[in-house]
Amino acid sequence: MASELKNLSVFSTDNLPDIGIHRFALVVAEWNSDVTEALFNGAYETLLQYGAKSDNIIRGNVPGSYELTLGAQWFAQRDDIDAVICLGCVIQGETKHNDYINHAVAQGLTNVSIKTGKPVIFGVLTPNNQQQALDRAGGKHGNKGDEAAMTAIKMLGLQKQVYSFQFK
Repeated sequence: MASELKNLSVFSTDNLPDIGIHRFALVVAEWNSDVTEALFNGAYETLLQYGAKSDNIIRGNVPGSYELTLGAQWFAQRDDIDAVICLGCVIQGETKHNDYINHAVAQGLTNVSIKTGKPVIFGVLTPNNQQQALDRAGGKHGNKGDEAAMTAIKMLGLQKQVYSFQFK
């Protein structure tokens, strides 16, 4: 469903795992900081709301969205990090740079997740303009940061289910 038709801060909270023992890394792009700070605040508050301890949340800043992949890898390689949430914003410009960056970041984060076996969440906005970004960073369409945090929580729940399931 297109986010223009959905509030990014509305999601099912059925059967969420206890995340009080989990540790999260939030990797935040500094480019478009007015947007990425709002995404960070949404993700951070959502983690706290659903049981994460503030001491178990670490933040790392990277210059731009392109650098999210390496930042995510560094955090995901740590034994004490259970999930990595990457937050950025690449706004369509006059050139196609956004296409290249968005594709590289999406592929890179997928690779980090597969390589490490940990949830690495793509919380990157890819809007056409600044207003669309603001609408999705706490505006009329909710906050993609909220959605990214909830995705991390749900993936940790699935991980627990997969690794604890026993056939009888």
